[in-house]
Amino acid sequence: MSILSSLLFIAIIAIWGILVVNLILTIAGYYYYLRWCRTVPPALPAKAPFVSILVPAHNEGKVLLKTVQALLKFDYPQKRYELIVINDNSSDDSATLLTRMQSVYQDRNFQVINTNAQTGGKGKSNALNIGLQQAKGDVIAVYDADNTPEASALRYLVATLMQDAKLGAVIGKFRTRNRNVTMLTRFINIETLTFQWMAQAGRRQLFKLCTIPGTNYVIHRHVLEAAGGWDVKALAEDTEISFQVYRLGKQITFQPLAVTWEQEPQTLDVWFHQRTRWVKGNIYVILKNLGLLFQPAARVIWFDLLYFMSTYFLLLFALVFSDIIFVLSVANLVHITLQDYSGMVWLFAILLFILSTFVTITTEKGELTIDNLGIIGLMYFIYSQMWLAVAIYGMVGYIREQIFHQQAKWYKTKRY
Repeated sequence: MSILSSLLFIAIIAIWGILVVNLILTIAGYYYYLRWCRTVPPALPAKAPFVSILVPAHNEGKVLLKTVQALLKFDYPQKRYELIVINDNSSDDSATLLTRMQSVYQDRNFQVINTNAQTGGKGKSNALNIGLQQAKGDVIAVYDADNTPEASALRYLVATLMQDAKLGAVIGKFRTRNRNVTMLTRFINIETLTFQWMAQAGRRQLFKLCTIPGTNYVIHRHVLEAAGGWDVKALAEDTEISFQVYRLGKQITFQPLAVTWEQEPQTLDVWFHQRTRWVKGNIYVILKNLGLLFQPAARVIWFDLLYFMSTYFLLLFALVFSDIIFVLSVANLVHITLQDYSGMVWLFAILLFILSTFVTITTEKGELTIDNLGIIGLMYFIYSQMWLAVAIYGMVGYIREQIFHQQAKWYKTKRY
């Protein structure tokens, strides 16, 4: 077997290995879903803990009104939570809108923190840390400025958190509220259900692991303070704080009853910039915590570290290399001994991807449609290649920033 064939064989094994892992997570997640369907919804204790809801907002005037309205309509006891919006050096009409909303909701625990170019405008982590300094709650909740959570979301999150002393944080489920606007938002809708719902459930079922998303979660204040707050260097502050929770000996669980609806990118350029930020952020988290693989006390998060490393390094190499070999073989520039089997391997990979994604959408009301089955098939050929382009661009960007000692910039996702 030639060197190219050997490398291609390794690449195929890597791709297949990650596909199989995701299938196992999906099956475990489906079991979690079936078990969860039979559980009694959690109830708040007699005296609900005081909760501070933090909403970092930079130029979010287009979506702030709906978000504030939704957050103040929680069925959580009104006197037991406060809403803090951190208007982070915005240049749009956010300050005016927030002032107007404060006058409307004078009887509520609703405050606005306005930062300037000196104190703010430095990314989500910095804004959250500013909000934390003003927060009164023993429990901290975080929502993005484009979210419209369901009325029961906060109650279910806090009730779950208070049920188990081992828990440091609880995450909810988020859905795509603009999922039918463009083909891209339809891709994101399926991606969200598969990798943010079923994969989370699977990791919780198998390893008692969850990764905090950027929104719709609650966390004990003392855990946050022990972690030193949110890492201001982390573009993926949610992944980073997840690692810190586990390092502190606490767990994170998933409560699917707590649902929020968020606005996703509707155009390719907005999506590309947002996901590039995610790639850079996750690479930073991986490298920062890489040494934990050699610490037996940190074995609880070994799977997550290996999973992220496999996704952003091993899978990236495997996909790029296999695509290059495919193009060169079509051009008749290289000849590989695995060519006779490549079609069969490719077909099984597609079927495996479709199967695992199909299992996911069967759990969500209204998603099991003929259209979505077609979307799943297209995702393998289109959306997966889009992710590959983003991963490469993000990796190169991260390396360039490290070489030239450049500060990573927080990209503001455009709202509609």
